[in-house]
Amino acid sequence: MEFSPAARLLLERRYLLPGEAPDGLFSRVADAVGGPAKSREFFSLLSDLLFLPNSPTLMNAGTSAGQLSACFVLPVEDTLEGIFRSLGHMALIHQSGGGTGFSFSRLRPRGDAVNGVVGAATGPVSFMRVFDAATGAVRQGGRRRGANMAVLAASHPDIEEFVTCKRAGDFPNFNISVGIDARFFRCLERGEEYDLINPRDGMVSRSIDARALWRLIAASARISGEPGVLFLDEINRRNTTPHLGPIEATNPCGEQPLYPYESCNLGSVNLARCIRQHDLDEDLLATTVRCGVDFLDAVVDVNRFPLPEIREKTLATRKIGLGVMGFSEALIRLGIPYESEGALRFAGSLMERIQETARERSEELGRESGSFPAIEGSVFSGDMRNATVTTIAPTGSIHLIAGTTSGIEPVFSFAYDRTIDGQPVSIVSDLVAEFLPKTAGGKDVAEHVRRHGTVEGLPLDDHTRDLFKTAIEIAPDHHVRMQAAFQKHVDNAVSKTVNLPESATVDEIARIFSLAHDLGCKGTTVYRYRSRPDQILSLGCDVCRIDE
Repeated sequence: MEFSPAARLLLERRYLLPGEAPDGLFSRVADAVGGPAKSREFFSLLSDLLFLPNSPTLMNAGTSAGQLSACFVLPVEDTLEGIFRSLGHMALIHQSGGGTGFSFSRLRPRGDAVNGVVGAATGPVSFMRVFDAATGAVRQGGRRRGANMAVLAASHPDIEEFVTCKRAGDFPNFNISVGIDARFFRCLERGEEYDLINPRDGMVSRSIDARALWRLIAASARISGEPGVLFLDEINRRNTTPHLGPIEATNPCGEQPLYPYESCNLGSVNLARCIRQHDLDEDLLATTVRCGVDFLDAVVDVNRFPLPEIREKTLATRKIGLGVMGFSEALIRLGIPYESEGALRFAGSLMERIQETARERSEELGRESGSFPAIEGSVFSGDMRNATVTTIAPTGSIHLIAGTTSGIEPVFSFAYDRTIDGQPVSIVSDLVAEFLPKTAGGKDVAEHVRRHGTVEGLPLDDHTRDLFKTAIEIAPDHHVRMQAAFQKHVDNAVSKTVNLPESATVDEIARIFSLAHDLGCKGTTVYRYRSRPDQILSLGCDVCRIDE
């Protein structure tokens, strides 16, 4: 196993136990998840870096903690007792290494009556502050800051306050998304008024211009990158267990819609490792996918759930989320520019193959070990071990361990600085030395990329420039089309950011949101370059920084 300096530092600071080497980590995880029957197969899968599970599995497998899932959703009831019960449950989940999502849509609006006292309710945003402060006090697994997702239905009377709540940099421990229903899109299309409903009594609180709210969402996203939009109509249209009710919230990065108290464990196939001799090794991919499904399903059984309610809900559906990382690197190795019709076709056929293989393996496991208990009333007519099998996660840390690109994102910068627990590390993509010439037009190519993060400005042929386009250089519409190409063959959702140039307008962002919905995405997020003073990633090593 060969790791970059950044990967080794990340492993040492976050994942390795005292005195543990990387192969010891993979052995510990494989033994804990696979047991005597599967440990050797799982160790090979992990140590070859063909697949890595979510961070809590790497951190906690084989330890006294034993909590292996990353994604949780908790309820927020419209009572003081219910709110603070969920607050305590959130702290336990964060302490164990998981992230939490909440729908605050059931809370009565600001100024509403409480116990007959008019004006006593402080509203969802005020309680979000309590959750945000508590998150700041509890580090995930003692190793990283906790993460949350707050969702508020577009129909909530406090929706404007929610949409604008992060403009001033508040709520650092929350991502926020507006949960949008089919009724809103009908009003938006027709230019009609949209009724805001008080969740306490179901009565219309007031009506607003749907298009004005849409522009407000886009304007706030332009300023701060938030809120994202969550298309609840599409999420529930494709829900595999509709008999369990509608889904209202997701995990912190939006890729995992879940019911209250459900959890899900994720893992990602390293696509770059499946490219052999400039072609996709389909047999290796299929073997990796099948083994990945086995691994994630086994995690459900060996997991130590932080709450009995979570154990009950999770075992009822046995949801898993197998995804991919290294997609952008795989395209470069195949000679396919990210911004091309060929890349879209490859993405669709690739994910269709992964989805079919994962479903086939889950069906086999259902016959061998039993289907998920809540299968009666689901969309499945035969055996199926897992209610969902695929998810596209952002792979924020594990892609660095695997030495590849993140999720399905294009490369944001081919050179950047990263700070890992206070230790700065400069990273220049290995793809630069492997695929680019040493000099071009008398310029040192590696030095140019190190300073600027991109090949822009170098006298290279058109194909090479297209192959090495960074995220900001790719048309926003293509970002959305790529997300949609994957979403078509994914059970859960797709984590994807539509990167926008600094000059992007409110109207352009609103159009991107509409396009994502029209193409069947389950939600999306935009980020306008330099829209936040604490921007996580910038182009080039001289000016950029990533903090976790």
